[in-house]
Amino acid sequence: MTHARREDPFLPEHEDVTGLIPRGLRISAALAWRLIVVAAALYAVVWLIGYLSVVVIPLSIALLVSALLAPAVQKLVAVRFPRGLATAIVLIAGLAVLGGLLTFVVTQFSSGLPQLQQQVNASLDQIKNWLLNGPPHLRQEQIQDFINQAIGFIQNNQASITTTALTTASTVGEILTGFLLTLFITIFFLSGGDGIWSFLVRGVPKRVRNRVDVAGRRGFASLVSYVRATAAVAVVDAVGIGIGLWIMGVPLVIPLATLVFIGAFIPIIGAVITGGVAVLIALVTNGFIGAVIVLAIVIGVMQLESHILQPLLLGRAVKLHPLAVVLAITAGLVAGGIAGALLAVPLLAVLNAGVRSLLHETDPDPAEVNVLKDQAAQPNDAEPGSPKAEIATVGEAEADSSTAEPPKRDKKP
Repeated sequence: MTHARREDPFLPEHEDVTGLIPRGLRISAALAWRLIVVAAALYAVVWLIGYLSVVVIPLSIALLVSALLAPAVQKLVAVRFPRGLATAIVLIAGLAVLGGLLTFVVTQFSSGLPQLQQQVNASLDQIKNWLLNGPPHLRQEQIQDFINQAIGFIQNNQASITTTALTTASTVGEILTGFLLTLFITIFFLSGGDGIWSFLVRGVPKRVRNRVDVAGRRGFASLVSYVRATAAVAVVDAVGIGIGLWIMGVPLVIPLATLVFIGAFIPIIGAVITGGVAVLIALVTNGFIGAVIVLAIVIGVMQLESHILQPLLLGRAVKLHPLAVVLAITAGLVAGGIAGALLAVPLLAVLNAGVRSLLHETDPDPAEVNVLKDQAAQPNDAEPGSPKAEIATVGEAEADSSTAEPPKRDKKP
């Protein structure tokens, strides 16, 4: 006797089984594969940025430098200087200030080198005397054997040391090339940034073009605020460590404070390197106890910078929560090293200002947005067409009369 195949009354043969899957599981699966796609896209973007880092890093630094120098260029243009001449004046002045600071540091260190050399010799004699007559009670032969072993180690690893020196020379060449590329890009950003931005915005659909234009201008405004806050943090670092070195009687206080100011523009790493130089000089001139005190001063200033100044000043300047600033710096340092730590917060600031502007329901005309000040999702206080209305863009002068006309949107750069 044969039995017919029993059909499942709850699951017909050709029926879609989607309805039998719990709704929560379907939503989780949909979110999961979308998150995987987004993560893969982000990974691809990060990989591409790393592959093109030779171009991306100078381009990003040029944007930061442009944000720092744009207000000065704008003021010169406002007093009837041609934009090209204003750009040249500001760049030359900026390079002169940077070169002057570096020259001052090198000159002061060079002039103080003989005194430091004498103090190093005196410190070495004290260390040798302590090793011979102090608790270690070493013999002269043991110290000489240690020196001979150190010399032998250097001779045996001469090839490795030479290779490291060649690698360092290559790195210096790459840094010089990056500096020249950064300078070249900065010139065009300051002299024709508005034309470049208008050309890029033209690739956006027309119905959202003005909104994207406004978001980009406000993002650049947040970048301007960021570099100003960073300069303030650098000044506090230099003054704090300089005062500590002066109290301890460490020589070369002013060049060391200047070095700290320059290094503070590189988050975390710059402060560590420049603070380390100060501690070494204190060790030579003030002894072990003095070096420990200077180290405590440097660590205290670094903690003040990392946990108070950067979160509060940078967070307030770029409208970011202090926790977001700390996490951005940490993530940038892990993902991209020094360059990642340098660019993480400004990138987050630009994205934050741009997204806030895009999400705002109504936006002003792009000509009303002052890219040097306005980073909120609100128009300027001045009404369009009034004598106070600022037609401020990276590539345009401020309007100084009510007859100023807004720039044409379709004009080619």
